[in-house]
Amino acid sequence: MDLNAARMFVSVVQCGSISSAANLLQLPLATIRRGIRELERSLDVQLLERSARGPRLTAAGSQLYEHASRGIEALAEGEHAVRNDRLRLQGRLSVSVPAAFESWWKLLAAFQRRYPEVQVAVYTSERGNEPEGDLAQDGVDVALRAGPPLDDGRPARLLATYRHLLVASPLLLERLGTPQTPDDLRGFPCAVWSRHPYARERWQLGEQSFSPEPLFAANDYLHLRQLAVTAKVVTELPAFLAAEALRDGRLRTLLPWLPMPEQQLHLLYPDRQPPSNIVRAYLDFAQDWLRQHPLPAY
Repeated sequence: MDLNAARMFVSVVQCGSISSAANLLQLPLATIRRGIRELERSLDVQLLERSARGPRLTAAGSQLYEHASRGIEALAEGEHAVRNDRLRLQGRLSVSVPAAFESWWKLLAAFQRRYPEVQVAVYTSERGNEPEGDLAQDGVDVALRAGPPLDDGRPARLLATYRHLLVASPLLLERLGTPQTPDDLRGFPCAVWSRHPYARERWQLGEQSFSPEPLFAANDYLHLRQLAVTAKVVTELPAFLAAEALRDGRLRTLLPWLPMPEQQLHLLYPDRQPPSNIVRAYLDFAQDWLRQHPLPAY
């Protein structure tokens, strides 16, 4: 069995789509598709079948995934262990992380278990999202950036893609009804994420654009989530921040047939050639960790 093809197959299953797997592996879509076809040909079985929600495992695919995912995870752990022994990484790593990015703390804890002699300093900030943010001047080695696709030419590692969701509490919907069009939202209290006071924010819903009259604005998705869960507002949240509340019924998605634009998750680093061993280890570790632990989605 081709190990690279097996890795592509596992990534497609974990990411939920071929395009997301291609982004994570930094490979062309055609390469991913060809790898899976060759894997199916070598095993003489169909592993994936198309569905409205993306690739779906066949019975044979489920069996292969159960074994292959464990093997690839063990191989990745072995690879990291060898690198750690070889590099004997020691020093300091300064990272910037958006305040609302809860799952990144688990990644950082795992990174320090892998590289216990690296001192990690974490600064929660949104500044890395801004084109003028000078990472080197701020003393930041790597900044996690969540948002629209980058187009400013800075050195970056693409980690994942995701979308925002428009959400509200079932209690709020019981009181005010369920909106069927963007215009229906005018009768709802809305809260928006905004970096600048009094900025006019817009929600892109499919091909339609809606400009809410916000009751509340903040640059903190965790607070917006709390307002939505307590039935005070309609708001937008990254899918990975809304997933748990959607699964347990505290939130519902609104207008799901009008998807919000695709967002991307990047790691940005200063324009140095080449990156230090510690920065390179962090970039590789983050990419591998997210491949094995995809962002929660709904």
